[in-house]
Amino acid sequence: MTTETTPRGRRTGALTPAAAPPPAPVPRRRRGIRTHLPSSPWLFLAPGLLIVAAFSLYPFLSTVARSFTDARTLTPGQFTGGANYRELIHDAMFWTGLRNSLLYVLGVVPLLVILPLLLAMLVQRQIPGIAFFRAAFYTPVVASVVVVGLIWVWLLDDRGLINALLESLGFGRVGFLSDPWLLLLSAMAVTVWKGLGYYMIIYLAALANVPRELHEACAVDGAGPVRRFLTVTVPALRATMVLVAALSSVGAFKVFSEVYLMAGPAGGPGGEDTTLVMLVQQVGTGLSGRVGYASALSVVVFVLTLGLMLLVLRAHRTEDR
Repeated sequence: MTTETTPRGRRTGALTPAAAPPPAPVPRRRRGIRTHLPSSPWLFLAPGLLIVAAFSLYPFLSTVARSFTDARTLTPGQFTGGANYRELIHDAMFWTGLRNSLLYVLGVVPLLVILPLLLAMLVQRQIPGIAFFRAAFYTPVVASVVVVGLIWVWLLDDRGLINALLESLGFGRVGFLSDPWLLLLSAMAVTVWKGLGYYMIIYLAALANVPRELHEACAVDGAGPVRRFLTVTVPALRATMVLVAALSSVGAFKVFSEVYLMAGPAGGPGGEDTTLVMLVQQVGTGLSGRVGYASALSVVVFVLTLGLMLLVLRAHRTEDR
């Protein structure tokens, strides 16, 4: 505090501002631990990569390597080069299995592309009780394929429910499981029936993204339901239809359970209904199984399946152009 003298000689007191405290020292930054490492993403991916390598990549490479040997179930075998692949060309059962697998694709895929779409358009409407029908159509998907196959075997057997119903109506028995062609068609029917609900859900998700304004504009122009379906729905769902075609093609080409349950381990009368995957199982199992030859069959099935998928995708790209 200081005093000042006025012109009249009086003293007045005036407060002077106090000195500001010195600034606090800035603490030095300590070098923190480095938390981001270049290998961090690989550490997260490592468990998944190990599982894929152990259960997918290694078995695939092992199958390819074994396909060039004469390995059997209890013996490792010797290197034989392409002897197994040369034997495939002259194996009548291989051509029978290839024929049945291709027929299965031609018979099942078109139905699994079209019927689930029509079913999805039917159940997408918000009407009372529609949830029950959606659940009913999806029930075969969650059911075990073994249970489904056995149910259809009981229905189609010579003494089954369907033949009993035909006899009560005055018709003769139909050999659904004894005639080679009817047996193959019956297996196709089971595959289509079991896959309807699965692909219906895929189409329902895709239909939800189709703008309603397009349908309304077509309706204003006088287009009927069929015209709107062909000009609006189908173009909007083209990518989804290609996806369904690719998935159903792979599943149909590698069919096993339905034909095995309905035709038996022998593949029907005289093995006429044997598919490629069934042939792999027949050749490669048992104490005297030809593991090397079965591996060659598996490699051929893989190559044909991959080619089938590429063919479907190629056709889709050609249509887009």
